[in-house]
Amino acid sequence: MSMLKLLSKLPLCGLYLISDVLFVVVYYAIGYRKKLVWKNLKNSFPDKTDKELKQIQKQFYHNLCDQAVETLKLYNISADELKKRMMFKNVEVLQPFATNNQSVLLLASHLFNWEWLLASGSLLLPIKTDFVYQEQQSKFFNDFVLRVRTRFGAYPIKREAVGKESLKRKGQLRGIAMVADQFPGQWQNRRFWTNFLNQQTAFFQGTGQLAALLHYPAFFSSVRRLRRGYYEAELIFISPAPADTGNEMIEAYAKALEKSIRENPSGWLWSHNRWKDLHGL
Repeated sequence: MSMLKLLSKLPLCGLYLISDVLFVVVYYAIGYRKKLVWKNLKNSFPDKTDKELKQIQKQFYHNLCDQAVETLKLYNISADELKKRMMFKNVEVLQPFATNNQSVLLLASHLFNWEWLLASGSLLLPIKTDFVYQEQQSKFFNDFVLRVRTRFGAYPIKREAVGKESLKRKGQLRGIAMVADQFPGQWQNRRFWTNFLNQQTAFFQGTGQLAALLHYPAFFSSVRRLRRGYYEAELIFISPAPADTGNEMIEAYAKALEKSIRENPSGWLWSHNRWKDLHGL
């Protein structure tokens, strides 16, 4: 951990030099998950030419390496610098909910840079943030992730305890942040199926069920890269507090996320095996 602390003290311009070297290793030398990335891009954008997809693929790997060093910088970055680099376009949309003491769901995704999104949200939003996380097997990695995510005041909730913990804290004004585009690959996870990026895709049904249980409205937290090291986040209202299963909310989330990906294809995590075969489970 001490080495990470030392590296995090480098200015971002120095860390981006490391990212450039990392890109050469990851893209050219190792070819990290290139076949999977290519398959995901081909299936998602059948109308694009191979040349267009190659450009998207290459820029994706640049963004992926930048994500790594930018996450490292969270260990040391000042609040003022982070607020300059991850700007929120419309934080005022949450103010009526804050005024009425109404907690909300903040559904994020693997749009770069999702780690800066959570950290800056803790500084800029009028509602304090809880975040749902999956505990990692590596204690080192788990400790690092919790350190950078809680540094500016966000409160961690383990995924398996989210219902119980959220009900316990229901009287507090909170925005519950969830990265909701993960693969629901475990047997016990109920799934909601919809067409997403030209493919039948499974989402966690529990996301909608949580909204229905708590009776919380939901926003999609979209992120757009402006230039290297600078991002803009937008809060998009996708659902009032659902009264039933919350499936309409998941559908609205999927459509809002797809729109963001189509507008900036290289800005999403294509190296994740999002479309595993679930039909046999």
